[in-house]
Amino acid sequence: MMASARTSGLRRATDVFILAATIAFAILWLMPVVWVVAMSLKPNTELMRSTAGFLPVPFTLDNYIGLLKLDTVPRWLMHSLIVSVTMTLLVLLVSSMAGYAFARLEFPFKKTLFMLVIAGLMVPEQAVFIPLHTMVSGWGLHNTHFALVMPRVAVPIGVFLMMQFFRSVPKELEEAAAIDHASRLTIFLKIMLPLSVPALTTLGLFTFIFAWNDFLWPLVSATKADMYTVTVGLASIQTNFAFSEGIGAVMASAVFASLPIVLLFLIFQRFIVAGVAMSAGK
Repeated sequence: MMASARTSGLRRATDVFILAATIAFAILWLMPVVWVVAMSLKPNTELMRSTAGFLPVPFTLDNYIGLLKLDTVPRWLMHSLIVSVTMTLLVLLVSSMAGYAFARLEFPFKKTLFMLVIAGLMVPEQAVFIPLHTMVSGWGLHNTHFALVMPRVAVPIGVFLMMQFFRSVPKELEEAAAIDHASRLTIFLKIMLPLSVPALTTLGLFTFIFAWNDFLWPLVSATKADMYTVTVGLASIQTNFAFSEGIGAVMASAVFASLPIVLLFLIFQRFIVAGVAMSAGK
C-alpha cells in the first residue's frame, strides 16, 4: 500500500515538473515575440533612446498606419493569398490521389515509385534551385503565379501522410461500396475523402503556412516588385524603413506578415492537434 502511494506521489511530482518545464519553455519562446510586438507599438523617438521593455509605453499605431499607406502592400498580400490558396488546393489534390493510389491500388513499379517519392524527402530544396530556375527561366515563366506555385505542388511528406491514413481505413468499407457497383472514383470521392478530413485539414494548414512564409523561391522567381509576395516585399523595404521610419516600422512589418498565420493557427488549432495525434498514433 505504501509502495503504491509512493509511486502515485512520484508520478504526480513528475507530471507537475513536466508541466512547469513546458510552461517555462513556452514563456521563454514567447519573450522575443512579445518584445517584437511591443516595439512595433512604440514611437520611434522612444525606440531611439531604448529598445528595452516588454510593454508598449507610450503606445502608438503610427508604425502600422505608415506601413498600410504603402500602395504595394495590398498587392503583395493579394499575391501571397493567391499563391498560398492555390498551392494548398493543388497539394491536397495531388497528395490525396497519390496517397490513395499507393495505399489501395496495384500498378507496375509501385514500390520503386514509392521509394522515389520517399527519396524526395532527403533532397534539400536548395539543391534543385539552379536547375529549377533555369527551367522556369527557359519557359519565360518568372514573375508569374504559375512559377511561384507549381514547383511546390509535389510534396513527398503529403503523399506519405495521406497514404498512411488511407491504409488505416478498413477495406470492408470499400468492399461494401464495390458490391453496390460503386466505381473506384466514386469510392475515393464519396467514402475515402470525407473520412480523411482530419488528415487533409492538417496537411492543408501546414501547406498554407509554408506557402505564406516561403521566402527563398519567391525571392528567386519574382524579380519585379509588382509580383513580390508579402514576405519578399516587406523584406525589400525593411532597410529603407530602418533608416527613414525607424526600427518600429521594421517590427510592424514583421508582425504584419505573421498575423494571418497566427490567426489561422488559432482558428484551426484543434484540427492541427487532432491530425498530429492521428499521425503519431499510426
